[in-house]
Amino acid sequence: MKTIALFMIALLATQTAYGQDRTTKLTAYDEFKPSTITLTDGRKLKEKFTNIFLKNSSLLYMSGTVTKEASTANIQSVEFDDRFYVKIDSLLAYQVDTIGGDALFRATIIDQVAYLQNLKNNQVLTNISLSSQMTTTSIDLNNENDFLFPLIDIYYYRLNGKYVRCHDRPLGNALSKEKKRILRTFVHMDDFSWSDEKSLMELLKRLQ
Repeated sequence: MKTIALFMIALLATQTAYGQDRTTKLTAYDEFKPSTITLTDGRKLKEKFTNIFLKNSSLLYMSGTVTKEASTANIQSVEFDDRFYVKIDSLLAYQVDTIGGDALFRATIIDQVAYLQNLKNNQVLTNISLSSQMTTTSIDLNNENDFLFPLIDIYYYRLNGKYVRCHDRPLGNALSKEKKRILRTFVHMDDFSWSDEKSLMELLKRLQ
């Protein structure tokens, strides 16, 4: 029974990883491109070769032939030709859509925990030797698809000029009693999902 339970846990963890969007890329854009960077002190910098690092949604830039990661602590926003990113918490999140002065933002990062767990789950123990020290032999069942990076989308609202994580507790803490009731009603609807942008925009509309 223990063996079956462990197998089911491993199977579910693998299915979770495969259910996520997955990529071979480490950056949001296929190629480095120009952007305008606004620093926390108000200065603006124009860089010709920049990108967003999916490991932690930070800014990458080219210094000669070397790729470097910028300190997110000094960045307020980054504007590309197609996306406007702002720093929220420690992540660069881009603006998805707006309603009045409020907006929905999205940061995409690599799910490192799910990635490593998936590789670990695909190693099957074939021999266990119990002596003064336990030794094992394993077979690695990973294929090329298993090395794709699973992605996580993290959403934020800008509400009344403040950024709030899109989830029950942080959002509830930022709302008035009346709007908390709207939130509770809306999130219990069958078609609502915290990972669906249409749902999140509809909720943002209801909170106006």
